[in-house]
Amino acid sequence: MSYFAKKVVVVTGGSEGIGKALVELLLESGARVATCGRNYEKLYQLQTANAGRPLHIGTADVSKESDCKNFINSVVETFGTIDILINNAGLSMRALFKDLELDTLRTLMDVNFWGTVYCTKFALSEIIKNKGTVVGVSSPAGFRGLPGRTGYSASKFAVNGFLEALRTELLDDGVNVMWVAPGFTASNIRNVALDKDARPQKENPMNEDKLMSAEECAKYILKSIEKRKRTLVLTLLGKTSLLLNKFLPGVADKMVRKFYFKNGKLVK
Repeated sequence: MSYFAKKVVVVTGGSEGIGKALVELLLESGARVATCGRNYEKLYQLQTANAGRPLHIGTADVSKESDCKNFINSVVETFGTIDILINNAGLSMRALFKDLELDTLRTLMDVNFWGTVYCTKFALSEIIKNKGTVVGVSSPAGFRGLPGRTGYSASKFAVNGFLEALRTELLDDGVNVMWVAPGFTASNIRNVALDKDARPQKENPMNEDKLMSAEECAKYILKSIEKRKRTLVLTLLGKTSLLLNKFLPGVADKMVRKFYFKNGKLVK
């Protein structure tokens, strides 16, 4: 029997990318899955592709407290409980701080940080009852500030700090709290990354073909949940940047600058 068989797993932002891959792998593993997103059409397509499987969908904007509360309540009404919450919904950005409107940072914090806080708050009583798991899909940007991503890094640092504090609070309750840093993964997140005016950029500076697939990333995340790990950092680049930032921060500054800039211009 799969570790996830019969468990109720909530995945926010499950209509595409890593979230969608998580949903499909969990259904294959026999889990009862609930997911949400802002685009009903994409959610409906996901549900149709998995007809006959225990998949509950809900339209929700995780930056809105009421949407999160209504969605989590609908999951409990549908499946009776929640065993695992994977806070996957998130936005990225690409703009220099000196150029951007502050709404860009506010939007990033509302989705990435507050979305995680809201969903965790409303699901936590069920997760404590089941001695389950809370997961935050973070980023190496949550350990190391990245240029052109001030709001993204700030939101992911906040997520990591929130989850680490929560993990410590729940040590005696049998709940595992973990955060994962996928690094660059093939997904739509860069196409919808916010520009300096908090609007989707609709362009991608990365070669998606050379990045880890969403499916591979999802497999690593699920294995880590099963092992009840504390943290998971994927990709060699992510691991290297974290080690350099810890032991040689000055060197890390220069290497990160070189990676993201060319002739003084932000290119990634």
